[in-house]
Amino acid sequence: MSVAIEIQNINKKYGDLEALKDINLTINRGEFFGLLGPNGAGKSTLIGILGGLVNKDFGRITVLGKDIISNYRETKKSLGIVPQEVTFDPYFNVRETLEIQSGYFGIKNNDEKINELLKALDLTDKAEIGPRQLSGGMKRRLLIAKALVHNPEIIVLDEPTAGVDVELRNSLWDYVIKLNSQGKTIILTTHYLEEAETLCDRIAIMNKGEIVKIDTKENLINSIDKKVVSVKFADSVIGLAEKLEGTSCKIDEEENRIEIEASKNDLNDLLKFINNLDLHIVDMNIESAKLEDVFIKLTNLGGDRDE
Repeated sequence: MSVAIEIQNINKKYGDLEALKDINLTINRGEFFGLLGPNGAGKSTLIGILGGLVNKDFGRITVLGKDIISNYRETKKSLGIVPQEVTFDPYFNVRETLEIQSGYFGIKNNDEKINELLKALDLTDKAEIGPRQLSGGMKRRLLIAKALVHNPEIIVLDEPTAGVDVELRNSLWDYVIKLNSQGKTIILTTHYLEEAETLCDRIAIMNKGEIVKIDTKENLINSIDKKVVSVKFADSVIGLAEKLEGTSCKIDEEENRIEIEASKNDLNDLLKFINNLDLHIVDMNIESAKLEDVFIKLTNLGGDRDE
């Protein structure tokens, strides 16, 4: 598999603050890659360096095998970056904004691509109005269209669904999944961990300027030894607290529901225990750990850094 982006020993300081410390990362072509971390982890700084908006102190980044400094014109054409910040020139309407953005990449007569993006992002009926008249969600759609108008091979989405409604979020992901299926490389940063869990193939988790873990989504989730058993009873659960003492348990007496956390090895014993309660079970659900559990463990409790 060929490499889309290779990041080698990237370091960045702001005064005494080490924003990035020896970042090493390889993203393959065609991947849907997640870059996760709490606020201040260094994600946006790394994306800023990739896009040429932030100067690195040390290290090297290549895009499709070409150095982003010595080949900046070529590498910029390969990248489409959707930033967190929503900024537009208020004097141009939506279509003009995309025409001007096309011109930055030397693309003339780009109507076919612009019309495709307007339709895909539900902006067709907004094409002739200015950005000031757009809602927050529509402005976010226009940002995405600007990043894609030159048909880049690599698309970087920095918190693309922050503050937008569920309908936009779903339609955006449908379009991005389609792009990925066409061979586009997608890099996603998001605070919505369920998005990353649903969409991403591999994930890097950052904390305090370092990458603390890189692995497939499945391996990350399986690294947490956790099962959550949720049971709803027809009978009252009042009085179960004593029997469940010593377990990691939540009891909802109004809903007659209990939720118990256990290790994978203890699951059989737990199910026998629930059966021996001699209560009529209406519904039962067993869930494994989620990406959120891994994220909390690695960013709040620490973790060994991957070399």
